Amino acid sequence: MYQQNVVITTPNGIHTRPAARLVEYAKSFESYITITSKDKSSNAKRFFGLQTLDLSKGCNLTITAEGVDEKKAVDQLVDFIKNL
Repeated sequence: MYQQNVVITTPNGIHTRPAARLVEYAKSFESYITITSKDKSSNAKRFFGLQTLDLSKGCNLTITAEGVDEKKAVDQLVDFIKNL
C-alpha cells in the first residue's frame, strides 16, 4: 500500500469534467485506488463515488493505492490533481 496527500488548488475544485478525466486516468492503472476526503472514501475508478466526496478548493485528499503499480498510480494521480 502506498499513499500521498494533495490539496486541491483549482478555483472551482474538481467539478464534473475534471472528475470524469480523473476517473478515466485512474482506470489506466491496475492497482485498486481510493481517494479520501475528510471521513469519506471512494474508489477512484467510480465517477459517482467521487461525486460524494468534498472536492472543493482547499480540500486535502489522500490518494491510496494497492497493487503492482501502486507507487506510479499515486504519484501520477497526485501530479494530475496538482496540474488541473
